[in-house]
Amino acid sequence: MYRLLEYYLIGLLLVGVGLSFFGDLNYKPVYIVTASLILVGACWGLNRIFAFLFDAPVNGESAIITGLILSLIITPNPTGWDFTFLLAASGLAISSKFLIAIRRRHIFNPAAVAVVLTALGPRQTASWWVGTAAMLPFVILGGLLIVRKIRREVMVGAFFASSAVATVVYSVIGHSSVTSGLQTLIFSSAMFFMGFVMLTEPVTSPPSRPNQVWYAAIVGFLLPPQVQLFNFYSSPELALIVGNVFAYIVSPKAKLFPVLKEKVKVAANTADFVFSSGSKFSFKPGQYMEWTLPHSGADSRGARRYLTLASSPTEKDVRIGVKFYEPGSTFKKALLAMDSRTPIVASQIAGDFVLPSDRNQKLVFIAGGIGVTPFRSMIKYLIDTRDARQVTLLYGANSLADVAYKDIFDEAGRLIGLKTVYVLGDTSGTVPSPNIRPGMVNGEVIRAEVPDYKERMFYISGTHHMVLAVKDALTKIGVPSTHIKEDFFPGYV
Repeated sequence: MYRLLEYYLIGLLLVGVGLSFFGDLNYKPVYIVTASLILVGACWGLNRIFAFLFDAPVNGESAIITGLILSLIITPNPTGWDFTFLLAASGLAISSKFLIAIRRRHIFNPAAVAVVLTALGPRQTASWWVGTAAMLPFVILGGLLIVRKIRREVMVGAFFASSAVATVVYSVIGHSSVTSGLQTLIFSSAMFFMGFVMLTEPVTSPPSRPNQVWYAAIVGFLLPPQVQLFNFYSSPELALIVGNVFAYIVSPKAKLFPVLKEKVKVAANTADFVFSSGSKFSFKPGQYMEWTLPHSGADSRGARRYLTLASSPTEKDVRIGVKFYEPGSTFKKALLAMDSRTPIVASQIAGDFVLPSDRNQKLVFIAGGIGVTPFRSMIKYLIDTRDARQVTLLYGANSLADVAYKDIFDEAGRLIGLKTVYVLGDTSGTVPSPNIRPGMVNGEVIRAEVPDYKERMFYISGTHHMVLAVKDALTKIGVPSTHIKEDFFPGYV
């Protein structure tokens, strides 16, 4: 999705060039191209320099995205003093990721803080030319695809609603036309680009949905230009960095530079990567982190993945479970080839796919393939804390050889009464057992193995196709949607 975001931003710049060529934008096409090359090139080069100085892994994707965003919000005029402004904005954006950071986690959206600082210093401001009426259809079309992919519809919707409500309120207070204010907000402001691209940046937005809504509402309420913050009238970038402060306060702060200790085969074509975290951090069983593994020749999927923490908070080491396919991505090939000297970064603890606070709630875990990793974390946690909840695990796999963490689940059966049923596509060669059945996890299997299924909360983790199929089966046998939780990673993977 980082790569998809790059394509979207490049597409908007190309649209801008085309509109300028036909006179629909008041910028020279060559200026848009030249300014974009300067901003992207400067961000990319400065990012490598700062990464070297701070001994941090190089993440070229982020730098390129920052440069592309700056290209769409700064007036494209690469001449005279404005050329210096382009370089200054690039430098401030990239340096903010390293200098305005706590525990190596940057606080502000780099593009937003850059144009705030240039407004305070040399008095150069962002024009947000991407927010013009001519660009609007293209911003909305691509933006909707991005938001749908990353499933941030609620957050972005809250931002739009808050912006509209604030515009109405400030228009009424200022005795100005509400209709005119809303027309300006929709057709001649940066609201849509802000909401689709900058508001949703994973690092500087909250990971949990309730906090995402509050974050979006705060930024939206501060978006109208009538808002005054201290001695400054608000702007999109200023509203966003205020929201970033809120996001930092309510979000987990961990950013790890783990060291690989060992690789352990846990199933066919599946391995656990066990790391020493290097520092203490807290998380809930079932949560995930973004893992960045810089490597040369990265393919279109890039150098980052969201991977579930297969380890329990009760364990000293951090582990992730990964299944390998052919042909594999460059990320997985680099992961397979890494050793203790290979730099890797883990950040952004997130995810609401966690155990309920009510210990009396009966649970059913339904896993498909490597989707079992969050359940390994949860069940190991239940073992270590001697929390004997009523849990049934339905684990779908091709064969018994593809089952991971069987030793953990067997131990949980002995110590806390976990019921595990392996639903296998191929049962040839397996010893007949009451906890092995052929086929796939469907309504029939659920009714047979979980007679009290209407009293249970269901957790589903696996491929997108598998999750949808199981969710459909649960709905057909009468399980309400409020009793179904799906594992989900945001789309920036």
